[in-house]
Amino acid sequence: MKSSEAMTIGELAERFGVGTHVLRYWEDKGLLEPARRTGGQRSYGPEDLGRVALILMGKEAGFTLGDLRTLLTAASPMDHRDLLQRHVEELERRMARARAAKELIEHALACPYSFAECEHARERIAARIPAPRRAADGA
Repeated sequence: MKSSEAMTIGELAERFGVGTHVLRYWEDKGLLEPARRTGGQRSYGPEDLGRVALILMGKEAGFTLGDLRTLLTAASPMDHRDLLQRHVEELERRMARARAAKELIEHALACPYSFAECEHARERIAARIPAPRRAADGA
């Protein structure tokens, strides 16, 4: 790598719009491994650009830093199909909740009744109220 291609931590952070403390934290968590210049200063190259982009994409997809470390340190992310499958299932649950929230808000926007008078809203509210818990036997 040419020295003109090398970036400091500040340059890399600015390029991605993150704080330098974020890059240091990711390094502490094993997600980044910057080269070191004389004197210990971090040096980032083109491969680090891709790595930071992948970390940000993974975070946007809802992966934890631990999950990302597991995926990014494997020879192939497909070595962890179980982790990927669990994440797909979690995304499906989140999308279903988001769709339900969107439908409720769209209904509220279109409904001529106040929230308290709307039968649809009252049904949704009643459905969210948990049933009473039964006391433990012998208590």
